[in-house]
Amino acid sequence: MIQPSGPAVRRVAITSVGAFLPDRVIPNAHFEKIVDTSDRWIVERTGIHERRAVEPGTGCSHLASRAARDAIERRGITADEVDLIVVATVTPDMSFPATACLVQDDIGAGRAWGFDLSAACSGFTFALGAATQFVASGGADKALVIGADVMTSITDYEDRTTCILFGDAAGAVLLEPAEEDEGILGFNNKVDGSGRDLLYMRSGGSLRPPSHETVDRREHFVRQEGRKVFRFAVRSSAQAAEELLDEAGLTRDDVDFLVCHQANARIINAIAKRLRLPPEQVVKTVHKYGNTTAASIPTALRDALDRGAVKSGDLLLLSSVGAGLTIGTALVRWGGERVAPGLRS
Repeated sequence: MIQPSGPAVRRVAITSVGAFLPDRVIPNAHFEKIVDTSDRWIVERTGIHERRAVEPGTGCSHLASRAARDAIERRGITADEVDLIVVATVTPDMSFPATACLVQDDIGAGRAWGFDLSAACSGFTFALGAATQFVASGGADKALVIGADVMTSITDYEDRTTCILFGDAAGAVLLEPAEEDEGILGFNNKVDGSGRDLLYMRSGGSLRPPSHETVDRREHFVRQEGRKVFRFAVRSSAQAAEELLDEAGLTRDDVDFLVCHQANARIINAIAKRLRLPPEQVVKTVHKYGNTTAASIPTALRDALDRGAVKSGDLLLLSSVGAGLTIGTALVRWGGERVAPGLRS
């Protein structure tokens, strides 16, 4: 869907990007001690060298609040100016209340309302789409979109196929009405529920509430059919991107940077190859952060900005695939961060 424009609709821009990465680094060597794997095996199949992890007992709201504060401080505003908070996560502190409520209280955003959104690795792009509609319609002037997950809390460290993948992180963006020649151009978000059994956590919901039996069967951890998810991710991501570019009257040649969900380096490379984008136009952080689920796109964007890679006027293609199965795609004409005095853009 291309974002409409007109007297009653405002174009929306990302005006600040915040991130929070835990200090604790988990190298591949750690997994050589606990499962049958090696650094070489992990790097060849995933591209991951290390990932970050919180200390046990740290909730998702802590990471989300830190990323939110980073975004609003870079912008040079106060939390009281925020109207809306949307948190994308599959690892909330608890089933309820929503993580957005905890963040609202933690950062002192007394005027804001908010909610959580669950779309796994596509959570950030889905949340971005939802919050954009509120700002576009005038329902909010400043909206925080946060992707945050403590994946180490639902990772089975006896399963070598999944335990090597995940890290903890949070990223946040601030949305505001756009200025000329910038803004979010459109989205192409989809779900394919027929893939529900390819990536999931079996127990813990209303269908299979927690019990001694579900814990004993280790049903409260991430499970996936890796090869099938890989094929779906590459095919569907490239197709969704091409559809969105075509709808916007743009081509692959117009794209300056591909900012993918950082699931696996092989998936990112395969998507880029299908879109005929060279490596220098692909943002990668998977090697140092691992798969941080909903946090991966905003933290990757923050990393690219810190390196000075992304410039004003660049066209960014955001792409993600997650459990559901979900597909999240967005086009952003980058206008530069509206940073507080003394902060580098």
